[in-house]
Amino acid sequence: MNAFFHIDEAYALDAADPLGSFRAAFHLPVWEGNEVIYLTGNSLGLQPKGVGAAIDQELTDWKNLGVEGHFHAKKPWMPYHEFLADSLARLSGAHPHEVVAMGSLTANLHFALASFYQPTAARPAILCEAKAFPSDRYALVSQLQFHGYTEADLIEVAGTGVDGVPTDEDILTAIATHGDRVATLLIGGVNYFTGRVYDMARITKAAHKKGILVGWDLAHAMGNVPLSLHDWGVDFAAWCSYKYLNAGPGGTAGLFVHERHHAADLPRLAGWWGHNKKTRFLMGPDFDPIQSAEAWQVSNAPVLSMAAQRASLDIFDQVDLAAHRQKGLDLTRRCMDMLEAVAQELDEPIRLITPKEDPSRGCQVSVQFEQRDRTFFDALLAQGVVADWREPGTIRMAFIPLYSRYSDLARLEQALRKTLAIPAA
Repeated sequence: MNAFFHIDEAYALDAADPLGSFRAAFHLPVWEGNEVIYLTGNSLGLQPKGVGAAIDQELTDWKNLGVEGHFHAKKPWMPYHEFLADSLARLSGAHPHEVVAMGSLTANLHFALASFYQPTAARPAILCEAKAFPSDRYALVSQLQFHGYTEADLIEVAGTGVDGVPTDEDILTAIATHGDRVATLLIGGVNYFTGRVYDMARITKAAHKKGILVGWDLAHAMGNVPLSLHDWGVDFAAWCSYKYLNAGPGGTAGLFVHERHHAADLPRLAGWWGHNKKTRFLMGPDFDPIQSAEAWQVSNAPVLSMAAQRASLDIFDQVDLAAHRQKGLDLTRRCMDMLEAVAQELDEPIRLITPKEDPSRGCQVSVQFEQRDRTFFDALLAQGVVADWREPGTIRMAFIPLYSRYSDLARLEQALRKTLAIPAA
């Protein structure tokens, strides 16, 4: 029995939802005869129904054409990455020549840092957020060590709250304090744990004033929150595609490099797919970089993976991004209000760690059930609530505007009430 968000109200909102029809474009897992309440699109997005046909087309072309598929497939494989550029540019707020689908997220960060982390004795440091995703920290420490520096030159900006994640102001203060010795800044645009969205425009501007090169890890931002990478003047950014972009497990990631760097004589880890397309197959010994973000590619396109991503981007191409943002904010706001109401009514200690302010929040709600352990989460899963458990006592829930419904939220309240009625261990 819902005391806060009644199922009838939820059904009415679903019926009026301008994005409601997009749910039918995805495969929903089923649990005990019912579609699950899928809240883990921030870890792995659902499969678009067009993926099977998209991959089958490439398999058919491979079967029928062999190597000639590079030139004569329905979507020729040689330039396959180019078929994703316009869509990725729209989602990232960039020009098509500033983005490229390539590699994996951490590998792309390493490729970018080879160009955009050039330490000097006066500026050896990298600035990042405390509680960064571990892979980012591993990458940054290894970059420092590669250049002969140590972990002591990683400036990790901590927050004053219990979760330790910094606010915008914490980061801006760190830039003002340490900026003169920082070569490069790399921060997750949306914090993976709390769901906090950073003011990327303001932070980028402040860092540039201190002479710092600025990069953003957009793993939890791309396809989630509005981005304007070109206008913000970001130097580089990287993202994965298997979360909000629904490109499948291990899907091909992406890289942004601002156009002002395309003609620069930057150090880079080069490979032949970044070479001038007109002379690539002359097989010469000297690297001639493409004057675009494509210059950071090293290998030809993983076509089967990109075909899955293209199927998802076909959906995004039809979406009003303003409506997408509004629905994500509305669902998360209602979820947080529901959690606070349930906590008060049941006298259950529940702590929201996702910011309630709209500009500082994406599609994710992170909440700590302070007296509950993993058995509480498992009990929710047994009711078809597919969310994400992170120690200590934290559940991350992502309300994906393309396929989450208001009735999912109402069902979630029912499941929470039922599970919270079980005494804590």
